[in-house]
Amino acid sequence: MVMSCRILNMKDDQAAKASDLAYWRSQPAEARLAALEEIRREYHQWAYGFEPRFQRVYRVLKR
Repeated sequence: MVMSCRILNMKDDQAAKASDLAYWRSQPAEARLAALEEIRREYHQWAYGFEPRFQRVYRVLKR
């Protein structure tokens, strides 16, 4: 059996993280929130198979 491994250069990884951070900081708040909402929707679709909705709340009144 042949095993393969991947060697990463940590300096490149840190540079990529810094670049990502700089990109997102340069985006307006609306664009960041839109991207976050897209990630949230994709996660719920993947994890649960549907997008969650508000649960109905029932109130029982004592008469």
